[in-house]
Parts: sequence; C-alpha cells; structure tokens
Amino acid sequence: MNHKSTLGVLAAAALALSLPAIAQQPAAPTAPATPPPAATAPAAPAAKVAIPRGVFVANQASNQFLVRDRLIGAKVHNKDGVIIGDIEDLIVGPGNQIVGVVMGTGGFLGVGEKRIGVQLGALVFGQRDGKPYVSLPQATKEVLTALPAYQRLQPKKTLTERAIEKTKEISDRSKDTFNDKAGPVIDKAKEAVKPAEPAKPVDKK
Repeated sequence: MNHKSTLGVLAAAALALSLPAIAQQPAAPTAPATPPPAATAPAAPAAKVAIPRGVFVANQASNQFLVRDRLIGAKVHNKDGVIIGDIEDLIVGPGNQIVGVVMGTGGFLGVGEKRIGVQLGALVFGQRDGKPYVSLPQATKEVLTALPAYQRLQPKKTLTERAIEKTKEISDRSKDTFNDKAGPVIDKAKEAVKPAEPAKPVDKK
C-alpha cells in the first residue's frame, strides 16, 4: 500500500470513530415558549337595583306630548294668523291639572312685555304646514291692551337666586360622581392603612 492510500485509510477511520461522539452531543437548548397572557378576571356583575313601580315613566306614549315641544315657547296667533305672543309658563291647579298658561304679549325682545293669564280651554291647538299651531281667537288688539297683567303670588326668582341654585346643583352632581368613582378606592385605602403602633420608651441606663 502506498503512502497516499495509507493516509486515506487513516482519515476514514478517524471520521468513523468521531461519528458516535458527534451523535452523542446534546442538542442545543431551545428558547422556552412564551407563556400565554393571563386571562383577565371577569368584571363583577353590577348590583341589581329594585326600581319601584308606579313612580317613573319609561317612554312617551303616542297620545302624550312634552310641554317644551308643544307649549313652552309656542307662538300664539290671533284669528288672523298674526303672532300675538308666546307661552312662557303653565298654571297648575289642584290635582296637578293644567288650568291655564302665562303668555307674554307686546314689547320687543322682552322689553315692555306684558304677561297675561289664559285659560287652557281658550287655546286652540292644531297643525299648520305639518307643525304645531296654537291660536287664541278671542285675543284682539283692544282686548290685549285693556287686559290687566297676570298677578303672581310669589315674586319671580332673580338672576342671582337662579345662579345660586345652579351652582348648588352642579356641586351636588359633582359630589355624587366623585363618591361613585372614588368611594370604593377610598374604602380600600382605609382598610390597607393600619394605625401605627405607639413608640416604646427607650430605657436609659
């Protein structure tokens, strides 16, 4: 056997001996799989509130109307179709029955306006051009001029009084909103905070 053949045989033998060692080497560790995100705990069901019956109204019936849509602010016309004023308030009698309206007449932009009382039955409600139409056929210019102004038992609230009431209303609503949102958090914080133990006196020797 020549020198080159001897080297080839030795190389093959060395490769055959190294194969088991290569096969026995442990495989490279693989990166651990990312754990799935923890499932979010379902929100606690809201406490069921018992709604009293015979107190609230869920929706408007077909035979009902809202006074702000049909009465408050409605323009009142005379028999000739001329606007003579607008409805500003309602007069409510015993049994919470509407007995009349307070109507503003005359003046310009509220200046020099006279407020008169009109019985509800004297107003004629209808529609014109698909819109609510209110008329007072008996109201002529002469009648409206001679008619005395409507007399209230209590004076109308001033702008200052209304502003004070509105401020209190906003304050009360803000408190309710704060208590609803922050109340549970504050209660938990109070439970977590424990009173500190009094310091023990240091013995001086």
